[in-house]
Amino acid sequence: MTPAERRTGASLAGIFGLRMLGLFLILPVFAIHARGLPGGDSLTLVGLALGIYGLTQACLQIPFGMASDRFGRKPVIIAGLLLFAVGSAIAAMSTDIYWVIAGRAIQGAGAISAAVTALAADLTREQHRTKVMAMIGSSIGMVFAVSLVAAPVLYAAIGMSGIFWLTAGLALLAIVVLRRVVPNPPKVEAKPVRFKGVLRNTQLLRLNLGIFTLHLVQMAMFVVIPAALVAKGGLPVASHWKVYLPAVLVSFVFMVPAIIVAERKNRLKPIFMSAIVLLALTQVGFLFGRTGLWPIALGLVFFFVAFNILEATLPSLVSRVAPPNAKGAALGVYNTTQALGLFLGASLGGWLNQHVGADSVFILTTVLAVVWFAAAATMLPPPKVASKSYPIGDGVDIEALRAKIVDLPGVREAVIETEARMAHLKVNLDRWDEARLRQLIGGEI
Repeated sequence: MTPAERRTGASLAGIFGLRMLGLFLILPVFAIHARGLPGGDSLTLVGLALGIYGLTQACLQIPFGMASDRFGRKPVIIAGLLLFAVGSAIAAMSTDIYWVIAGRAIQGAGAISAAVTALAADLTREQHRTKVMAMIGSSIGMVFAVSLVAAPVLYAAIGMSGIFWLTAGLALLAIVVLRRVVPNPPKVEAKPVRFKGVLRNTQLLRLNLGIFTLHLVQMAMFVVIPAALVAKGGLPVASHWKVYLPAVLVSFVFMVPAIIVAERKNRLKPIFMSAIVLLALTQVGFLFGRTGLWPIALGLVFFFVAFNILEATLPSLVSRVAPPNAKGAALGVYNTTQALGLFLGASLGGWLNQHVGADSVFILTTVLAVVWFAAAATMLPPPKVASKSYPIGDGVDIEALRAKIVDLPGVREAVIETEARMAHLKVNLDRWDEARLRQLIGGEI
């Protein structure tokens, strides 16, 4: 990757991780803190305070994604970060559970995931996109593990109010990073696409099923795993980070080579399918192997290997399959199904664990992983896309040329530099008609 791509990936991973930090950082301590708030004795309201963040995220991912297609990625991301900061401030100043719920709802309303991922796709080349998505996707697992370690320490040092003020400050800092570090994306010419075209795209539907399943499995299994670590592993809750954090870190050792092979050897789909198989096998392992600390810890390592590979490859595939002028909308749908998976995973996992038993949770997650594998097996490989640049002849009307280039078979995106008289294209090599393009830019037609 170029230095600009590495800088973009690292910066956007930090911004994306901040969104998940707002969800994860209060999980280990909020239920205890809420007991001292008016209304905090209601477990229903405590659950609502935790979950409403995901609900408003799910409702607003698509509008934010579509807005980023129309008004630009950075303005939409900045608006979302400002909402997140305002929500954090309201939660920090809250004096009862109801104001915490309001603050959490406004936090979640800053639904920037689709815009952030679309911006990453705009600023990276196809051959390096999965690496950048891996940086962004890995931030979820890392933030989750770090939150389990840091939340009790931060709560003891600065309290719940301080945690909310901290996340507000980080949101404002993220705006500075976005404006000063992340480059502006080029203006892209592409064919307009209606939103229903995004919803009806069968390739995107398969990928949306994937992210829904992945996060449903994640949340459902973590309804059971903490109790298993206590009952079967003999590990107190305060020490669970000693399992989670090493599992996440070790998983990166296996995940990084897999991503490199997927990109360099053009093996993205085989790596993707292998990760789904590994996900299914980990659920079978948890079903039959929750017998002690080490089996559970080993299962978590393999789970995070699969999870991190899929978190990297899924948005990369969405950005490649989605119509260029609808990346934000496509990623908005994708992130909405992700949020629904988080919500249903926790809800179904809790209900099954209480009414049927812990084994039923892993039977459900195994079946869902197998269904996902069957759906993904019929998915077409991503199109072979190449970047090409061409000089435009002096006698050619550039404004008239724009629409003609976009209509050429195989052209996915076009950036026209008026002053330099250059056309920079991303083309689908299976449909590309270079001879026709050369006639256009040479003024022959």
